[in-house]
Amino acid sequence: MELQRTLSAVIKKISKDFPVLLLTGMRQTGKTYLLKSMMEPGRKYVTLDSPDDRELAKAHPDLFLQRYTPPVIIDEVQYAPELLTYIKIYADTHGKGGLFWLTGSQKFSLMKGIQESLAGRIAVLDLLGLSYDEMILKPQTRPFLPSMNTEKFDVKPLRMLDLYKIIWNGSFPRLFVNRGRNREIFYRSYLQTYVERDIRDYQGITDTIKFHKFIRACAVRTGNLLNCADMARDADIDTRTIKTWLAALQRSGLIKLLYPYYTNITKRLVKTPKLYFMYTGHCSFLGSFDTPAALEAGYLSGAILETWAFAEIIRSYWHNGSDPSIYFYRDADQREIDFVIEANMTLYPIEVKKTSAPTADHSKNFNLLSKLDKPAGTGAVLCLRPTALPLGEKAVALPVWGI
Repeated sequence: MELQRTLSAVIKKISKDFPVLLLTGMRQTGKTYLLKSMMEPGRKYVTLDSPDDRELAKAHPDLFLQRYTPPVIIDEVQYAPELLTYIKIYADTHGKGGLFWLTGSQKFSLMKGIQESLAGRIAVLDLLGLSYDEMILKPQTRPFLPSMNTEKFDVKPLRMLDLYKIIWNGSFPRLFVNRGRNREIFYRSYLQTYVERDIRDYQGITDTIKFHKFIRACAVRTGNLLNCADMARDADIDTRTIKTWLAALQRSGLIKLLYPYYTNITKRLVKTPKLYFMYTGHCSFLGSFDTPAALEAGYLSGAILETWAFAEIIRSYWHNGSDPSIYFYRDADQREIDFVIEANMTLYPIEVKKTSAPTADHSKNFNLLSKLDKPAGTGAVLCLRPTALPLGEKAVALPVWGI
C-alpha cells in the first residue's frame, strides 16, 4: 500500500526557499519513507545508521560531502553533529533551495547544534504517525478549526468499535500497513529500543525498570491534569526526577503538555498543564488493553478518545507546516473546556464527548470564554455522531474522525 502524507506538499514548497530541511519525529513515523518517495532524479540517499558512513561523517565531514554531494538525503543526522558546520558552509556557498534533506529521531540532541550552525538556513518540520485522513488515503490539506459550514467535515460514518480499533492499533505506518499483525511484539520492542537508543543515552538513565514504570504512569494518566507527586509514587522515584524525565519525553515527542489559556482578566483559572500521549497505541499497550473492545469498555475509554482527538488536531497543523495555538480552559469551580484553539484573534472552544447523541448541553461551557480577552468563535463538540449537526448559533457537533 502506497501511503500519501499531507506533509509532502509542504516539503516541496519549503524546499524551494530553504537550502536545508530537517524532518524530525519519533522512530517508525515514516520520515525516511516520505523523503525517499519524493526523491527527484539525481538526489542521493545515505543513512548514518551505517557505521562506515557515520565514521566518515564524524571524522571527515568534508570528504563525506564530496562522496554524497547535494542534493542529498542524510538519514539520522544526529549521529554526526560534526556535519552541521560543513552543511552550513556548502549551503552558503551554493545558495540553492533543497540541497539537504535531513532526518533525525533525536530532536533533543539535534536542536542545539542546528540553532548554532544553521539558523536562518534550515526549516524544521515534525512528522507524527498517520492521521485518519491519511489512513483512508485522503491526505487533508487544512488545519482543523471549528466551522458552521458542516460540509467541510462530511466523512464516511465509522462504527464506535472500528474507531477504537484504530485508536488501539495506533498510528505507526508499519502497523497500519500490516493490519496490526505482531502489534504486541512491535510495541514491546519499540519501547525497549526507545529507552536504549534515544532516551537513556541522552538523559543518562540507568534504572530502566523505574523508567518503564514512569512511562506507564504517564500513559494511564493521559488526558488528565499533571500530578507529579502521584506519578512519583507509582514509579517509586522523586518528583525532581519526574520533572526531568517528563522534559525528556516531551523533547522526544512521545508526550505533549497542554497548558491552560490564562489572562490577567480572570485569575481563578487552573494553571496546571494536562498531559497527553501523542501515540494512543502506546497508551493502549502500556495500559494492558488486549483488544479494542477492552479499551472501549475500560477505565481509559473517555480519556483515550480525547487523547486521540488531541493528536489528530496537532497532526492537522504540524502536517500542514504550522503550529497550533491550543490550550484548555478550567476554572476553580471545575468547569472545563477540553481544548481552545486561538486563531485570527479568536478563541474556538472544543469538547470531546463519547456520545452519538450530542445536545446543546454538551456545549454549555463554551459560554465561559466570554470572560476572556478575545471574542469566541464557533465551538465544536467532537463526538461519535456519524454526521455533523448544528447545536446552536455558534456550536456544532462533528464526528470526531472528521477532524
